[in-house]
Amino acid sequence: MTNMYNLKRSINGILLFDKPLDISSSSAMLKCKAIFQAKKAGHTGSLDPKASGLLPICMGEATKFSSYFLAGDKGYIATAKLGIRTTTQDSEGEIIHKQELQDEYLKLADVIKNFIGEIKQTPSIYSAIKVNGKALYKYARANESVDIPSRQVHIYSINLLDSNIDSFKIEVRCSKGTYIRSLVDDIGLALGCGAYVTSLHRTYVQGLPSAPLYSLEKLNELKLQCQKQNDFSKLDECLIPLEQAFNHLAHLDLPEDIAKRLLNGLSQNLHNKGYTYDKSLHTQAIIALYCKQKFIGVGRFANDDLLAVRMLSQVDL
Repeated sequence: MTNMYNLKRSINGILLFDKPLDISSSSAMLKCKAIFQAKKAGHTGSLDPKASGLLPICMGEATKFSSYFLAGDKGYIATAKLGIRTTTQDSEGEIIHKQELQDEYLKLADVIKNFIGEIKQTPSIYSAIKVNGKALYKYARANESVDIPSRQVHIYSINLLDSNIDSFKIEVRCSKGTYIRSLVDDIGLALGCGAYVTSLHRTYVQGLPSAPLYSLEKLNELKLQCQKQNDFSKLDECLIPLEQAFNHLAHLDLPEDIAKRLLNGLSQNLHNKGYTYDKSLHTQAIIALYCKQKFIGVGRFANDDLLAVRMLSQVDL
């Protein structure tokens, strides 16, 4: 009998991986890819090595759609230390400010309200954001100065989970591109005492459930079971079907003739084709497309009645 782990597999789906500390997102993805023996895999938005939590790993056809999860809203739980600022805005950096604390933490509930809504952030020079084609942290390592552009982000909510004289914990729901380290640093500045992130855990990626998450230990345990039985089913049950990741979008069910033309990359004028549909879909930035109850991809209306595809999945109709 051929050992199943001698072959790469064409599998499709999304793994909700519980990334541990001190491992890069790319390394985490490669470990998961090897466990599943997948031909193709990718992750959807990096987590810093010092951050843990939800890291969606896309496999097979799902890798085409990874950018949509990257662009979605995110959720985090962060703990922070008061009275100190660091160069990296976390525990890895050098201390650049330190002071005795009094009752600053009592003002936290009022201060964080000022950061809800549209805000501007200036990321740390130790971040991976590129300026002039070069990651900011490379400027920092080379001791080179660089103008860091601010960015507009949206903070939907900040819940104060815990606080005491020298630390606090918050739960944040925010738009893509938000730097929680910068948010905590700004909160510390608003309190007048400084603050830095001591731990960061991602809990939410828009469009995906928050559970169940699978740790590296659990996946390796399932891998051993699969090896004994020469059957991948226990591992494959961990994958979320691609179409489930787009349940939060508006749906459009299409007749087979239109769907096949879309799958060939041809935009379709639905009015000219005599197809009746909900015209409110014209205002949607992105729409999940189906045919015969099969997910075929995502698209949008380029103008009235003209449906254009954005990304397609390989399906047989």
